[in-house]
Amino acid sequence: MSIEFPRHSKEQIQRYTSRRWWLGLTLGDILDRVADVFPDREALVDDRVRIGWGELRRRVERLAAGLMRTGIGKGDCVLLQLPNWAEYVYSFFALQKIGAIPVVLISGYKQLEVGHLAKLTEATAWIAPSLFRKIDYTSFVEEVKTSNPGLKQVISVRSEGDAPGFTASLESLMEPDVTVDERQELERRKPDATDVSHILPSGGTTGLPKGIPRTHNDYICNVEYVHRGWEMNPTDTELVVVPVGHNLALLNVVGSVLYGYKLILNDSTIPSDICSIIEREKVTFMPAVPSLVRRILELPELAQYDFSSLKKISAGGEPSTPELIRDVYKKLQCTYVVEFGMSEGILCRTRLTDDVETICNTVGKPTCPYDEVRVMDPDGRAVPEGCDGELATRGPCIFAGYLKNPEENRKAFTPDGFFRTGDQARIDGAGYLRITGRIKDIIIRGGENVSPVQVENLLCEHEDVAEAAVIGISDKDLGERVCACIRLAPGCAADEEAIKSFMEKRGASRLLIPERFVFVEAFPTTQAGKLDKKALRKKVEQGHPSL
Repeated sequence: MSIEFPRHSKEQIQRYTSRRWWLGLTLGDILDRVADVFPDREALVDDRVRIGWGELRRRVERLAAGLMRTGIGKGDCVLLQLPNWAEYVYSFFALQKIGAIPVVLISGYKQLEVGHLAKLTEATAWIAPSLFRKIDYTSFVEEVKTSNPGLKQVISVRSEGDAPGFTASLESLMEPDVTVDERQELERRKPDATDVSHILPSGGTTGLPKGIPRTHNDYICNVEYVHRGWEMNPTDTELVVVPVGHNLALLNVVGSVLYGYKLILNDSTIPSDICSIIEREKVTFMPAVPSLVRRILELPELAQYDFSSLKKISAGGEPSTPELIRDVYKKLQCTYVVEFGMSEGILCRTRLTDDVETICNTVGKPTCPYDEVRVMDPDGRAVPEGCDGELATRGPCIFAGYLKNPEENRKAFTPDGFFRTGDQARIDGAGYLRITGRIKDIIIRGGENVSPVQVENLLCEHEDVAEAAVIGISDKDLGERVCACIRLAPGCAADEEAIKSFMEKRGASRLLIPERFVFVEAFPTTQAGKLDKKALRKKVEQGHPSL
């Protein structure tokens, strides 16, 4: 393995392993197990395929052999940037089979984020569509390759005709059968359960995304307890419309393999499409974000659909309002599960047995009973029960540290090993958590984390921009939208469209381009003379005339 990853301590490994909180399995192992037990049971459905576990394993193995033939080595990092297609599942598990490390990217990332993560992870390959929705990946493939000379392979998925800049197609790699020699090589490449299984990008507050390495052990532990407590089993059918580039979705992709339930992937977030799939496929569970659930409930023809199969919806990534939760019980007559978590490891959920008041007012308890939580003051001391403080956690589901970022790791962990989440919380006598604010500056737009610092840095690269402050403003549909408040340099006259065009040319993804621009003469400040974002947000939302 060419990269030195942060590792759990010997004491942690010994404790978590001896207590069997870590199972010692790899992600490739769990695919083999479910295929052996349920070879003919329906496993995976998308807009093109409907296959069982045995066929899924065969496709994964053929792709694994094909990826080896391209020269991808054990321990190599591979950028995986696909929508909710079956090919995402093939690719993710094929990389596990050859001991390579998927770097999971959302499909909306463009050259800025892709290039950064390629460099950070020293990626040798990139799997992506040539075109998806409004993003033409061929338009920036060469730019990413030029800035990352180690990126030797760029593999296209579902491309029609030639894909400029791509070196191979996933479909062609999957065509040949696996040879005896290739099977032996796959055996030799099996990773250890303590190895890194994949890398997730952070929704960071300090600029470009950080790399979050997860091991087979700690990630399977995460997945196991999320699914045990919420009674998922092989009789379930789950619909995932949350983008698979997010940990929220990946937990469920891996969960389907660990627990053997049918997984339906769909990349449409149109409410009528979702309702049709729930009715047709007899969906029992759907993870989502609250803004999407709200759009479904507001569908005028909602009563025309049969939701009798739907037993539970979980929603995270942004706060769930009590009105939304009560509406789900009233209109869909299924259990609503509030979830809170992060790619670094901690996951909290309300229970299926919790009353509505608990679901409306808390984010539940940690899903893994062996993850410890502490609500603490700035010095790391636990605060009294019912008081606000920063939420911190440690345990078998928590990652070991950010990739190539020792300074951030020193700040992120307490001396006794608790990870600081950056969220303000309080805990009650029964162990239920309430998230009461954010210590870190971040905008949550429709479940997507947006770093104001990253957007501000981009805006200030424009020669006409003297100062920029980026804030989240309340939005009924998405929770928050990104608003850029800009003070232009004297004598300059750049407008909204010019700045948007500038950001697009710099390779900014849609997430980073503000949806609202406010041009100001001066920014409000605190008594210490610092930018007062709270006051700025209040003025923007109230349409204050001084802006």
